Amino acid sequence: MLKRGAAAALACAICSIPASAQVQFHNNLMPQPAEMTVGSGGLALHSTFAVQLPGVSDARLTGAIDRAVRRIEFAAALRHAGRGVAGTTPLIVKVDHLSAPVQSIDEDESYSLHVTSTGAEIDAPNDLGAMHGLETFVQLVQPDGSGYVIPAVTIHDTPRFRWRGLMIDCGRHFEPVSVIKRTLDGMAAVKLNVFHWHLTEDQGFRMQSHVYPKLTELGFDGLFYTQEQAKEIVAYARARGIRVVPEFEMPGHSTAWLVAYPELASGTTPTEIRREFGVSNTAIDPTRDATYVFIDRFLTEMSTIFPDAYVHIGGDETPAPDWKTNPRILAFMKAHHLKDNEALQAYFNSRVLKILTRLHKHMMGWDEILTPTLPKDIVVQSWRGEASLSKGAKEGYAGILSAPYYLDGMKPAGVHYLADPIPSGSDLTPAEQKLILGGEVCMWGEQLDARTIDSRIWPRTAAIAERFWSPANVRDVNDMYRRLIPVSIELEGLGLTHISYEDAALRNLAGTENIDVLRTFASVFEPVPFHDRYQGQHTDQLTPLDGFVDAVRPDPPSRHNFELAVTRLLANPKEDTADRVALDAWFKQLANVVPQVQQQFPLSPRLAVVSTRAAQLTELTAMGQQALAYLAKGEKAPADWTTEQTNKLDEIKKPSALIRFTILDGMNELIQAASGVGQPQTTGSK
Repeated sequence: MLKRGAAAALACAICSIPASAQVQFHNNLMPQPAEMTVGSGGLALHSTFAVQLPGVSDARLTGAIDRAVRRIEFAAALRHAGRGVAGTTPLIVKVDHLSAPVQSIDEDESYSLHVTSTGAEIDAPNDLGAMHGLETFVQLVQPDGSGYVIPAVTIHDTPRFRWRGLMIDCGRHFEPVSVIKRTLDGMAAVKLNVFHWHLTEDQGFRMQSHVYPKLTELGFDGLFYTQEQAKEIVAYARARGIRVVPEFEMPGHSTAWLVAYPELASGTTPTEIRREFGVSNTAIDPTRDATYVFIDRFLTEMSTIFPDAYVHIGGDETPAPDWKTNPRILAFMKAHHLKDNEALQAYFNSRVLKILTRLHKHMMGWDEILTPTLPKDIVVQSWRGEASLSKGAKEGYAGILSAPYYLDGMKPAGVHYLADPIPSGSDLTPAEQKLILGGEVCMWGEQLDARTIDSRIWPRTAAIAERFWSPANVRDVNDMYRRLIPVSIELEGLGLTHISYEDAALRNLAGTENIDVLRTFASVFEPVPFHDRYQGQHTDQLTPLDGFVDAVRPDPPSRHNFELAVTRLLANPKEDTADRVALDAWFKQLANVVPQVQQQFPLSPRLAVVSTRAAQLTELTAMGQQALAYLAKGEKAPADWTTEQTNKLDEIKKPSALIRFTILDGMNELIQAASGVGQPQTTGSK
């Protein structure tokens, strides 16, 4: 059986935590608080808590306290209260007033947390702030010798942005209620406060309507949420301080609407939901009064299920060729002085806005809804980027940023982390900056299902959540990755499967429980971005998501660990450092597993698709070891060696098996350093 010593040595070399660290305060909080002062000592956890509520309280607050206490009991091996066991560790949670029955974007989410050796106290204006304080309190628990302690700290915390969201696309692939609930648990842990529920797509209408029952009789693939389930999700989210904003796509992305009710179509009438992905040509007819009667009745019904003040209408990607050819629509456009499709869609949006206004709702939509004809109380969600968001703010429109937070792009957490809704150097005035409400992470659903979704969302979303909450100057990527490890484990403890699923998927691929070798092999791979996979596999709604690409996760620890070890090594390339030893052992370990993985290919055709990548891993480990040898000797690598390795890297970067290596950037640095490019070298041997 393969030992994990080399990988562990690499991780240990990265962390370099002294043995005495376990009795010192380690700031593993994510998101980082606005202000924190660390005292001496801490609150020893010998017993569960004796909770006092000197202010107001309600079921939401007491429920949050109960969940937090149970998590700490589990983390610190404390007996539960009850049946003769009484808690003695003092915890005071003081709230001035309760939040409104329907959570608002204007809620005060601040809190203060004070921990001493004699007890802990959370003070907040309302229960929502106290709930955030409880999440911080849970994250503070750490080992101290033979027991556990909450370090002495004083924290004053408040979010930087009011809108900190996660969008999940349940239209293209349905996600069960259990997935949504565990996602909400994870969101609460990192202080996200908006669940944007993408409920309709060309591939399926996911929300039950009693007024228009055909929407979930004809316009779907057999999977939808009942109204009771939706209400359950809304209540579950509110109990965790999270608003639920539903999205009903219109007038484009509307195949499911039109299959169920073809009288809404602009001309071309689909006969079944669309299995393929991409932008469709079908669109709701914006010229008929009957269209708005339909939408009015539907949104009125939905307002009884979703109490939030915002409703998302989508509004993106509506080419609608029927609008350019249907004589009746063309005559309508001429009569109303609408010069093109964009103007016609603006007319549609204005009519829908009137409906939402009557329902006391605010309209939200993607970039395309931003037109001067709409009032300033709409919210624009920008998939086009910071420039588009800033343009809207300068015109007086509130908005949120999503473009840099598309998780299906498979970018590392560090890249997402540095993207800011208000980047440094922004030319927005203070008043315009206030219109940037925050941001939303987007998890589009073309290439995921209930098994893989957690590994695509987490833990990267935790890093983005810190960008939305913490001060703008919290930007240390290395420290973020350090803290992401314990936070990821915390999230798994809430029931998320982003870590455990990979092993389950590898066992399924290999047909055996003995996957140590395969796990090591898989550790240096990640999925390619959405568009690369779409082009390579032509995925649609019926594509099985059970391959090696679905098993591996985006931005696994190997990427950052390797890059950090290389950076440290190159600071002293000739010294026999722990990083050199760990890297050399890791390269040997990776090289050794390749032949063993190759032996499994004949037994698993689904695994055999990575055969080219296996051969390439052998090449990569060889070039890594050779580069280390040149650096150790202080010799400049021959030019032909450098050319050969660079050509190999270029070849390895090409698409194969829908996966890519996580170590190519670091490997390129090693090669360039060994060749003397940007790295001081001495000639001759030691």
